[in-house]
Amino acid sequence: MWPDLIQKAKEGGLDVIQTYVFWNGHEPQPGQYYFEDRYDLVKFIKLIKQAGLYAHLRVGPYACAEWNFGGFPVWLKYVKGISFRTDNGPFKAAMEKFTRHIVNMMKAERLYETQGGPIILSQIENEYGPLEYQLGAPARAYTKWAAEMAVGLGTGVPWVMCKQDDAPDPIINTCNGFYCDYFSPNKNFKPKMWTEAWTGWFTEFGGAVPYRPAEDLAYSVAKFIQSGGSFINYYMYHGGTNFGRTAGGPFIATSYDYDAPLDEFGLKREAKWGHLKDLHRAIKLCEPALINGDPSVINLGNYQQAHVYKYKAGGCAAFLSNNNRAAYASVNFGNQRYNLPPWSVSILPDCKNTVFNTARVGAQTALMQMTSAGGGFAWQSYNDQTESYDDNSYTSVGLLEQLNVTRDSSDYLWYMTDVRVGSNEGFLKSGKWPTLLVQSAGHALHVFINGQLSGTVYGSQENPKISFNKPINLR
Repeated sequence: MWPDLIQKAKEGGLDVIQTYVFWNGHEPQPGQYYFEDRYDLVKFIKLIKQAGLYAHLRVGPYACAEWNFGGFPVWLKYVKGISFRTDNGPFKAAMEKFTRHIVNMMKAERLYETQGGPIILSQIENEYGPLEYQLGAPARAYTKWAAEMAVGLGTGVPWVMCKQDDAPDPIINTCNGFYCDYFSPNKNFKPKMWTEAWTGWFTEFGGAVPYRPAEDLAYSVAKFIQSGGSFINYYMYHGGTNFGRTAGGPFIATSYDYDAPLDEFGLKREAKWGHLKDLHRAIKLCEPALINGDPSVINLGNYQQAHVYKYKAGGCAAFLSNNNRAAYASVNFGNQRYNLPPWSVSILPDCKNTVFNTARVGAQTALMQMTSAGGGFAWQSYNDQTESYDDNSYTSVGLLEQLNVTRDSSDYLWYMTDVRVGSNEGFLKSGKWPTLLVQSAGHALHVFINGQLSGTVYGSQENPKISFNKPINLR
């Protein structure tokens, strides 16, 4: 599937493929590494090179990404004296060991750009800035250490930190979000980069399927480029499926479709894929002007602007934006009139002719229809067996910390109790069933009485707390 996805990304006008490196997938046990099957990182990077594209390797090794345990292996939790993502010796030692292992593997295969490979960027940590603000001095020391550790590995390519306003030099701080045109790096000599342009959002159980219009996504990208942006990664361009138990976070579904240009199944989502392809083509037509300096900004109205890039050969490129969400605007630029739809950017590679407007979709809209393949599918199922008193059970007062008990071997922790019903209980005579009340911080509860399902309650991402209040049959 990888070659097909990479080729579709290239056809869509992409130059770079960005990927996380999931620590828990590659080191499931301390010192035991796994790089086979869908975790074959070297193969994936080499396929990118074969397609003539570049790679951005987000080593992390914390990933988040709605991935189980944020990408950390569960065994890390039980390292003596460890405290995650702060100025802590055991954590830093484990993090450096894994990061160094990945970097050395890439070097051995000559996959960095300085070796003739496709990797032009690497990322250390992930969206740490907000957490650093909360933790204070130990977190700032950790950020400084992580930056120095990464640079010291000598990859020969730049390192970035996303959502990290105080990224130490020479680390480049980058933006993540729905819109990043407002963003500026913390030093003038650093490029303006957008490591996560959110194409949609993750899917939650019980929630609506996320959707972001192609017009709005294209508008945000064009605004970023017109304001001096130099690198954009779509998060996600293809999200796929989090198979098995890799999906992480409360109520996060296994589908990671993300309303991406390539859908969960690897098919082109039209008109989003085609509209972005047209956008990328228009931007690349402006490349000679874009790389020759900063734009001059001309106000064309209350909500309208022109960003004009000129280069020495005498040419120029212009981006005309209408930031009014509701009204069309007719503007004068270069002694010509241009009609701009609401919330849109027009791209003029020669400062005269409009080749693309973000609100005008020329790509064909496609309707996907599922048809029977006539068999041949291989299904896998996961069965979590109900425990009994004879299966390693023990008695405890109160609820337990689930991960400490299961070591992430199961999503379920079974609590069992006995209720002794005396012959003189009133409900036996009246026929009125007693009521069972269970309140919990989440996230789902299945109640079985005498081996029979008596009811299920579940929360949501917005309100994870649950309450079971129902008459039950104890006969």
